[in-house]
Amino acid sequence: MQSFDLPALEDDATLKSISDFAATLCDTPIALVSFVEATRQWFAARTGLTVRETPREQSFCAYAMLGEDIMVVPDARRDSRFEDNPLVTGEPHIRFYAGAPLVSEDGIQLGALCVIDSEPRADLTAAQRQGLKVLASNIMLFLTSRRSLRRSDRELDEREAKFRVLADAMPQMVWSTRPDGFHDYYNARWYQYTGVEPGSTDGEGWNGMFHPEDQERAWSVWRHSLKSGDPYEIEYRLRDAHGEYRWTLGRALPIRDNSGAITRWFGTCTDIHDHKMIQVQREVIAQELSHRIKNIFSVITGLISFSTRHHPEARDIANDLRDRVMALGRAHDFVRPHSEASRPEAGQNSLLGMLRELLSVYVERVHIEGEDVTIDGRSATPLALVFHELATNAAKYGALSVPDGAVHLRSESDRQSVRLEWREVGGPTISQPAKTGFGTQLIELSAIRQLSGQIARDWDSNGLRLDLTIPSTSLHRAPVSAPKP
Repeated sequence: MQSFDLPALEDDATLKSISDFAATLCDTPIALVSFVEATRQWFAARTGLTVRETPREQSFCAYAMLGEDIMVVPDARRDSRFEDNPLVTGEPHIRFYAGAPLVSEDGIQLGALCVIDSEPRADLTAAQRQGLKVLASNIMLFLTSRRSLRRSDRELDEREAKFRVLADAMPQMVWSTRPDGFHDYYNARWYQYTGVEPGSTDGEGWNGMFHPEDQERAWSVWRHSLKSGDPYEIEYRLRDAHGEYRWTLGRALPIRDNSGAITRWFGTCTDIHDHKMIQVQREVIAQELSHRIKNIFSVITGLISFSTRHHPEARDIANDLRDRVMALGRAHDFVRPHSEASRPEAGQNSLLGMLRELLSVYVERVHIEGEDVTIDGRSATPLALVFHELATNAAKYGALSVPDGAVHLRSESDRQSVRLEWREVGGPTISQPAKTGFGTQLIELSAIRQLSGQIARDWDSNGLRLDLTIPSTSLHRAPVSAPKP
């Protein structure tokens, strides 16, 4: 092991680029190039981890380097070798592990290239396994070339041939460029997928394979990566062998030498067309369903108006009911899925945006300010009912019933709750009603029962003061993480 001069490789740029690529390829938060010694393992390259070394008895890679193939641990908590390991019971809470052994041609076991996740998973995909082997092979070739002061042309040819064989076996399209971005290598899958002649997309020819609407954007992103050294990632439409344009995910990472200079770019193209189409279909369906719900609100308000023609004695009640339904309709229209043309300027999960939309009829007489918070479709309906009732009462009896009256609505929040303050000023003198009306009952039903909130009223002679406190969990549901494959 001493012949490899491994200590000089700490924080090596080339190994770091490989660990970055391994994390991207295998979709894991952590990737390491680990060298195992008698009493410790240390990490020459780290992606997603700050720790530089651990005791050997805690090492997964000490097991991985003993085998010939990739060692996979689906869930370390269920593996007797690792269930009590401090790296499993504590930070970084290892669950899934996959390590490709780093073993020299003369049998020296150095360590492993590994990827780690804090969530269990069954295995790597076939492409990820093959890719991890390719990267581990490149690490060993890199180490071997450092050990040798002179490399023969035969060794270089074997390295390139091995890479080409492994790359051609991958189901993804793989490509490589010079440091200046000149494309000089594509694997067999690229030519199979696109149907073009070998060599015809070298240099700048690749951009002609993209949809005309995507070409300038692709050039811009690629030029940025070449200039900055940032990873390249973009979605575009790629023409296949049948002449059809299919959505594709393009990614690339730079390989750097010891001085940090980029020596090559390695990239992949992945067909994501089917997934993209499913997303589009879901958006269309969601918009159509939401549009139909909006139409239901219109039908209900129409039926109410029609009914008052035959029952004029119920006109006041019907008008109140219609106004409430229209308030619900405005709240729904704000939070529902929209197209690019119909989407509101404020974010569709914005509390202040929804309140401004709901109370826009009062123009500048309702002043809304404070901290914005996130809401969802579940909380928008009761919130709309509460503040519609407050505004309606203010317009009939309170500050909005006189020309100089106004309402100040303010939002404050912390991690646990949101506090909404309703302050009426400049209105007529008021006093607490002798009995509870329907509007008050509706506010309490919406705020207390549906939103689990608390209401405090102050019937100040200068105007109503109402404080509404709502748990943050009642305003928006926590996002559900997608299960890892």
